Formats: sequence, C-alpha cells, structure tokens
Amino acid sequence: MKGHIRERSPGKWAIILDLRDPDTGKRRRKWHSFTGTKRTAQKECARLITEMQGGDYVEPGKETLAAFIDRWLDHIRSQVSPRTHERYTELARKNVVPLLGSAVLTKLRPEQISAAYTKALVSGRRDGKGGLAPRTVHHMHRILRQALGQAVKWRILAHNPADVVDPPKVERAKMRAFDAHETVILLAHFRPTRMFVPVLLGALCGLRRGEVTAMRWRAVDFAAGQLAIVESTEQTRAGTRSKETKSGRSRRVALPSYALEELRLHRLRQAEELLRIGVRLTDDTYVFAQADGAPVQPNSLTHEFTRILALSTALPRVRFHDLRHSHATQLLASGIHPKIAQERLGHSSVGITLDLYSHVLPGMQEDAAAKVDAALRAAIEKAAG
Repeated sequence: MKGHIRERSPGKWAIILDLRDPDTGKRRRKWHSFTGTKRTAQKECARLITEMQGGDYVEPGKETLAAFIDRWLDHIRSQVSPRTHERYTELARKNVVPLLGSAVLTKLRPEQISAAYTKALVSGRRDGKGGLAPRTVHHMHRILRQALGQAVKWRILAHNPADVVDPPKVERAKMRAFDAHETVILLAHFRPTRMFVPVLLGALCGLRRGEVTAMRWRAVDFAAGQLAIVESTEQTRAGTRSKETKSGRSRRVALPSYALEELRLHRLRQAEELLRIGVRLTDDTYVFAQADGAPVQPNSLTHEFTRILALSTALPRVRFHDLRHSHATQLLASGIHPKIAQERLGHSSVGITLDLYSHVLPGMQEDAAAKVDAALRAAIEKAAG
C-alpha cells in the first residue's frame, strides 16, 4: 500500500493514494486535498494508508448531508411507525437540513455540528423570532446521530462525527399530578360531557389517549372487572391507524369498582343513543365514540379535553397525559409496589416507572423505614418479655 504527497500551492497539498479496485483488481489512484504544513500532510497521508491497510478506509464522496438524509428517511420508513417517520422527516428537513444540509457528508466535522446546535438555540425558529427549545435541538441531535450511524454501517463514513458532540442539556419538565381530592373535582366537572369516560380511564386506570380511542367493548370484561389493553390508535397526516401498544405488549388492567359501575352505565346510555339512529351496539363498538358510533381521533380527544378543562375555575390546566401521571403518582404514594404500577401502566420495564416517578419515592422510603423500625421494636419487646 503506497501513498505520497504533492504540493499544489503554498500550504495546499494533494495526497495521492494507490488503491486496488476490489472488482477488477486493477490499481488506481485516489486524490485527497489537504491544507497545512508538509509535515502534517505527511502525517495525514500515513493515517490514510493505515486506514486502508486496516480496512477502515472510506473513499470521500460529494454527496451532501441533505441528499443523504433523504435517502436515510426512505430507508427507515419501514422500520418505524408512520407517526414517528413524520416527526423524523419534519425535524430533519425543517431544522437539520437548513443548518447543515449543504455540507459534504464525508467532510462533516464535529465542530460544524456543535456550531449548528448553538445557532439553532439562538436563532433557529423558522419565523425568525428567536431560537429553538433545548429539547427540540436534542431531538435534532438524536436524528442526526442515527442518520450518520447508518452512514457508518453503509461504509460511507469511517466514524460518526455526531458521537463526540454534546447536545444541549434538557431539564425534565415537571409533571403536574392531581391528588385524590382534585381527581374527584375533575370527574365531577367532566361528568356531564362525552369526555367523562376518557377522563375516567385516564385518571383511574392510567390509559394513554391512543389506548382510550382504540378500546372496543370486547376489551371490557365486566365479570372479571378488567380491561384488556391490546392496541392503540395513532393519528398521522394520512389518517388514523391502529397499532400495537407503546411497549409492544398487551396488558390487563383491573378496574376500580367505581370505574366498573360507570362503564356499565355508559354502555347502557350508548346502546340507547345508537338505537335511536338504528345502530346496534356490539362488542366491536368503540367505548369512546361519536354519537353514531364512529371512532374519535386522538387529536380530537386532546382538543376537547383542553376545551372543557378550561371551563373549570377550580382545576389547573394540564394535559390529558397528566391524568396518567396522576394515576401513577397516587398508586406509588399509596404504597403500591412499583412492579405492579409498571404492569398497570404498561411500561416496558420497572426501571422506567421508577425513573419517571422517583419524586414520589422519598416519602415511601420514610414510610418503609418507619415500618421496619416498628417491626424491630416489637420483636425487641417480645424478646425482653
């Protein structure tokens, strides 16, 4: 394996490598441009030769990052959900490409990426009114790193330049959880509306909005007092589709007696409402549905929840997803084992549950210590007696 340098102009060098074509076996030359001293040019030549001998050499190309991202987005289309692909596409084309898209992929450097993140934080908004939120830039970093990681797998790049770039720090948003008293007020506020059942399922069972909109009556086991969470609903620009749950696994959720009674009443009311328009309620009917039995889109659930909640003067403004957080917080604060809470919420591991709700644990730790102390003192007294 050979290589040498040739000076083109003061401080400008050509690094010429002798390659062997893997298909034909014929020798050919590859030229690299380099700026610097003769000594640094010689070092770069030696580095490239070492890469060639070690099998790590990647020929430089002229493809831009923007062109590569388009190829990558097509590649991952079948590997992620349509909603996730939409989000990746939006972030990549509207945030990453305007900042870095013109860069030649094989020449992209970590310092360029870092500078792009800094610029995004200062003036990255498309309307020209300031910078992007750190969380958005963090999402940009995840997508760019994933895309460049694929370039490494395809041997377009020898290394991923995004691996050595630190994204901006993102502070975890504080979750607003209702206590039992606020939950009672919440249910009373929503009771006269069609949103009562979704709120009931969110606050007392911890269901996600997509799980609520996907639920059919066949999933409700009144005899056992349980819900079978087997699918979810996802809304994209192309429409609404059913998919598996977020964890990829189905689960069964035990219903509080209050929720079970309310679901019985809701089924009767829904059956009467549908009969008035000549439709019969079946096990395939959606639990939360429009007046004609048609399913409700997840975004519509969110909008209606926000609208009705705004009419209350006694409740803080929260997201529908915060009802799930409220349920989880109340479970753990009541001393329910985190493993049971994990299974009820449908987290893929108990570690996720503990990480999300660690703010509840200090009080549980004190309670546990008090119970251990009480048991120990009782044993001491018994031994002394």
